[in-house]
Amino acid sequence: MPSVADPGNATTPDPTPPADHPDPGPSAFQRWLDDRIPAPSAVLPGTGSAATEPENPADPAGMWNKIQSSPTGDPFFDDSPADIAKYAPGDVIESRDVSWPGVPMVFLTVLTPVQKAIQVKFRTTDSAGAPSFGTATLLLPFTPWKGPGSRPVLLNAPPINALNRRCTPGYVFSHGYDLTSGNGNDFVPSPTMWAASQNYAVVIPDHEGPLMAYAEPTVAGHIMLDTVRAIRHLMPDQFGESRFAMTGYSGGAIASYAGAMLAPEYAPELAPNLVGAAMGGLPSDYESFAKTFDGTYASGLMLTVTLALAREHPEILTRMNHLAQWAATSPLKDVCSSTMADVGIFVPYAALANMSDPLHTEFADTLFRKLSLKGKKAGMPIYVYNGLHDPWMPVANAEKFYAEQCALGVPATKSIVGGEHILGYFDGFLGSTQWLGERLSGAPVRNACEVAPRPDAAPRHSDSNSAPSGVPRTGNPSASPGR
Repeated sequence: MPSVADPGNATTPDPTPPADHPDPGPSAFQRWLDDRIPAPSAVLPGTGSAATEPENPADPAGMWNKIQSSPTGDPFFDDSPADIAKYAPGDVIESRDVSWPGVPMVFLTVLTPVQKAIQVKFRTTDSAGAPSFGTATLLLPFTPWKGPGSRPVLLNAPPINALNRRCTPGYVFSHGYDLTSGNGNDFVPSPTMWAASQNYAVVIPDHEGPLMAYAEPTVAGHIMLDTVRAIRHLMPDQFGESRFAMTGYSGGAIASYAGAMLAPEYAPELAPNLVGAAMGGLPSDYESFAKTFDGTYASGLMLTVTLALAREHPEILTRMNHLAQWAATSPLKDVCSSTMADVGIFVPYAALANMSDPLHTEFADTLFRKLSLKGKKAGMPIYVYNGLHDPWMPVANAEKFYAEQCALGVPATKSIVGGEHILGYFDGFLGSTQWLGERLSGAPVRNACEVAPRPDAAPRHSDSNSAPSGVPRTGNPSASPGR
C-alpha cells in the first residue's frame, strides 16, 4: 500500500472565515439512492447520507486507504522511508540510472535522443505540511555543455492527468510502456525535444505526487521546487549554479504555475536560480470551472479530479454517497488520462454527494479556498498563453491572471493564440519556447505588462522609457535582467 503521511494530517482546519453557504443535508433523491445502494464493505459505518450528525462525524480512514492508487510493485515509487522526517525538503533519498529502458522510451514517446536517464527520489511536503516524497527523471544530452556558466535545466511538467502511478513519466521511463500505463501525455513537439536541441538538461517531475493527487496545486508546486533542490544536490558540480526554468500545459500548467506561485514562501533560497515559468491553458479558477461544467461533457474529468483531491483532502470522503464510494473504490481509481474523461460524463456532483447542492456549500467554499493560489506573487518571471477559443480554460481567466501578476510587479508576458484547447498548445509552442530560451540563456526580461496606474498611486515622473499618457506600455527595456 502507499507509504504516505497519515490522512489525518490533511484535515487541518482552514484558517479563513466561514463561507456564506451552510451545508445542507441530503436531498430526497440522495436518500433514495443510499437506501437502495448499500455502502461498500470497506466503508466504515456512518458514511453516505448518514454522515450528517455533527456529534459523530464519520472517520474516513478506511475509505481513504481504499481509494489509493494500486501499488506499482516498484519500491522506488511505492515506498516512503520510515525516517523521512529527518530529511529536509529537496534532500535526495535515492537515485538510480534508468538509461535502459529510459533512453529508448524518451525517443519513442517524444522523439528525442538523450545520452542518459537518471531518476531521483527526494523529500517533499504534502498539502498539509507533512513530509512526503517525490520522484523525477533527469535527461542528459550527448553533447558537453560549452556555453557560459553551468548547463541550464528545463523542468517539463507534462499533463499526466491520471490516478495511478503506472501512468507517470517516471514509471514509463523506468519500466517501458504497456497497456496499463500511459506515456506521461507529453505532446510532440515537446518542450523536452526543444530543450535537448538546445543542449539543455531536462527534468520531468512526477508532479502529482505519491498519492497521484491530480490537480492539487500545493503538492505539484512543492514537487517542482523540490525537484530543483534535488537536482542541485544530486550533481552540485554540474547543476549547483544552473539556471532553471519550468513549463507545462493544461494539467502540466498547474505544476509550473504552482511552482512559480509558491517559490517565495517555500523555496526562497532558489530565487537566484529560478529564471522563469511558462504556463499555457492554465486551469487557475477551480470554482468557476466546477460550477460551469457540472453535469456536462466535462463532468467525467471533474469527478476524477475530485477523487484525486480526496487523497490529499480526505474530508471530501464524508461528503460522498454510497454510489460515489463504490466508484471511488472500484478500478476507476487506477485510470490513466486516456479513459478518465469518458467516465461519468453528464453526471452531476449531486448524484454522487450527500448534500443537496454540493457546489454551493460552506464546505465547497472552504475547499476552493484551500486549492486557490490567488493573490500570491510569482517568484520568477512568467509567460502565460491561452487559446482564444478554448472552451475549457477561458481566455478571460488567462487575461485576469496575467493582469493580477502585472499589478503585483511580476515581469510577465502573455500570448493569446488561435485555436481551442489542443490547438492552443501547438499555436503557443514556438512563443513559449522562445521565451524559455531567453530566460535560460540569461537574456534580460522583456516585461510586457500593460498595467493602468492605481487610482491612489502617486503620479509617475516621466522617463525615456515611459509611454505617453493614455498609451499602454508594451515593453520595458529598463526591466531587471533575467537571472
